[in-house]
Amino acid sequence: MRGRTLSAGIALAVFAGMTVPLAAQTATASPPTATTVTRPIAASAAALAAPDISITNVQAHLTQFNAIATSNGGNRRAGSAGYTASLNYVKTRLQSAGYTVSEQYCSSCRYPSNNLIAEWPGGPADQVVMFGAHLDGVAAGPGINDNATGSSTLLENALVLAAQNPTVTKRVRFAWWTDEEQGLNGSRFYVNSLSATQRGYIKGYYNFDMVGSTNGGYFINRVSSTTAAPLKAYWDSLGLQPEENVEGQGRSDDYYFQQAGIPTSGYAAGASARKTSAQAAKWGGTANSAYDPCYHRSCDTTANVSATVLNRAADGVAYALWQLAVGGGTPTCTGGQVVGNGGFESGSTPWTASSGVITNASGQPARTGSYKAWLNGFGSTRTESLSQSVTLPAGCATYTLSFWLHIDTAETTSSTAYDRLTVQAGSTTLATYSNLNAATGYVQRSLNVAAFAGQAVTLRFTGTEDSSLQTTFVIDDVTLQAS
Repeated sequence: MRGRTLSAGIALAVFAGMTVPLAAQTATASPPTATTVTRPIAASAAALAAPDISITNVQAHLTQFNAIATSNGGNRRAGSAGYTASLNYVKTRLQSAGYTVSEQYCSSCRYPSNNLIAEWPGGPADQVVMFGAHLDGVAAGPGINDNATGSSTLLENALVLAAQNPTVTKRVRFAWWTDEEQGLNGSRFYVNSLSATQRGYIKGYYNFDMVGSTNGGYFINRVSSTTAAPLKAYWDSLGLQPEENVEGQGRSDDYYFQQAGIPTSGYAAGASARKTSAQAAKWGGTANSAYDPCYHRSCDTTANVSATVLNRAADGVAYALWQLAVGGGTPTCTGGQVVGNGGFESGSTPWTASSGVITNASGQPARTGSYKAWLNGFGSTRTESLSQSVTLPAGCATYTLSFWLHIDTAETTSSTAYDRLTVQAGSTTLATYSNLNAATGYVQRSLNVAAFAGQAVTLRFTGTEDSSLQTTFVIDDVTLQAS
């Protein structure tokens, strides 16, 4: 969370005019003075549609962020090695889950570094539901409540959405901002980079900042707005009686979205302001003490987080996301084989290949038929490639890329990979083979590509050979089965 003038957060886009039923998911524990609320059956059924976010998984992310800070000078400040490692941690998990992920370099940030943007495939591109959280901390400590709690809540929600893969009625976009602690610079840069049309696509943005304060309260940005309705509905269903986030006004990453005319809301549990007696009576905790006693201090570690407060925030985000962007249940798998001309018997279409790669030359036999893809084998420095763009259907249980590979080599080493075949889906490397994998005849290779479900992606085989002693990579009968 930004200092006394502005603050950080996670965000979720909301749609004006939406009627949202009361939520009904049971929290882990009630605060000492919380009121037990009997909820309508209809409300309970509505809440059951949203997943329960595992607090254990969220805490595991916190532990990783704390370890990253410990290994990088004790902090995760924007532009530092700790920040870069934090971004890579989030990015790797999102890519593995199937998100389209990009980094945006913030050149005007005080500490120039990257925002991380991730979008789940599906839903209309002009109807965006957006969640965002600042990923950076201050130099004084590891920044776990501020704002690894927001970042982790967002990451786990994104991973659960990918794992359940429901039909989405809105485009779901997530963001982790840099340089928030220096003046909301990362989110400002992002908003300023959008055209008026692109801003109009974002129907709402919710910001989640410091959502695990140990003496925390239950605060919502613009609590009485239509945008806030799903977040408030969930906490109302738990009898929490949330209040306006007065302390956080203008101090978090929702600020520049709001200034651009985009509806905003979000959760917060409080920073350095003090809990009132009335709030302590309602929520428990210590009156006249800071919501977060370790705000911007070295003691902001994993010990500085309330699991109960954090769990309620994480589940509230899931409830709101499901209310706003999910409908129609799990997609039906329309599976089958998605690679065209996998045996190469129909010429080069739809493959793109280096000259001479798809061939019926007699020097290396095809596994079946007459044609195969023959990469390298020259005994001199050379790179050759073979690729095809495919679209994987959504909603299937398994996605398997399979091909038969024969590797023949003149290399004599048993320890050094001089010549390599790399298999990629988009920019992700799925496997690498080399002269060390040489064998008599063809060997079937199978790779899991479930991370790319519902996406258009380019499959690519790239062979690289050094300056001497040939290695040949021969590929045949390529399939990608979804079922």
